Amino acid sequence: MGAADVVPGVSGGTMAFILGIYQRLLEAIRAFDLQLLAVLRRGRLREAARHVDLVFLLPLACGIFGALMFFTRVVPLPTLIRTHGELVYGLFFGLVLGSIVSLWDSIERVGPGGWLALAAGALFGFGVVNLVPTETPEAAWFLFLSGALAITAMILPGVSGSFVLLILNKYAYLFEAIGRFDFAVLVPFGFGAAAGLAAFSRLLVWLLHRFRRATLLAITGVLVGTLWMIWPFQARTYATVAGKERLLAVRPVWPPEWDATAWASLGLMAAGLFAVIAIHWMARSRPAPG
Repeated sequence: MGAADVVPGVSGGTMAFILGIYQRLLEAIRAFDLQLLAVLRRGRLREAARHVDLVFLLPLACGIFGALMFFTRVVPLPTLIRTHGELVYGLFFGLVLGSIVSLWDSIERVGPGGWLALAAGALFGFGVVNLVPTETPEAAWFLFLSGALAITAMILPGVSGSFVLLILNKYAYLFEAIGRFDFAVLVPFGFGAAAGLAAFSRLLVWLLHRFRRATLLAITGVLVGTLWMIWPFQARTYATVAGKERLLAVRPVWPPEWDATAWASLGLMAAGLFAVIAIHWMARSRPAPG
């Protein structure tokens, strides 16, 4: 999940879903409530640990944190995106495509309403990726908002928190801050993430209980729409804003020439696609944890 959350385009929520731990994760997140505070006030630590399923959350959190450190300090993905964009986005595209296949496989029947939800999600996703901002503030309030939106996407199957940060022009900024432990950036972002997690986990559980098929189809549609921006070969339009070049729009194109970079990008795309599908099928062959 942590590795997926660093990758713009594939979410930790998707990985939790295809690995069969998604429902348990949502229930554990929802357990951070007033009942937990009452148990803690009485000093019943073991009861509190059981209430939030700590035996599940603790190793999960350690794995996510370890992946964040690895992909910011050992293998710096924000830097690789700038220096080897075609290769990195080739892998990202395959991971997202695999997520779409996995989500679609989990949906049993699709009626007219389902197709409508799928189309609406695709149109929304396409619209989002074409709203590339020229500049976003680095103030604490915007970092709080970025945290809330990114964590909301992170726990939603099919939507990437890192991709949201890319849209907000805060992907490299945040992960560079993680790498240097810049708490002026991390603290407001963390508070925003906590607020978004508390609110959206409850809304998501309600939607999945009441409108599960339509919700998953809308999520799948969003993923399909966002493939427009993740395709590794792009014609990019820039504008000079405040003395710096800013990305304004992207348009997918075929590789200008089929050189080693183009073939390597397609190879990584295939690797990402088959890796996610393989994880999905391995998870389906085993009973869900919990």
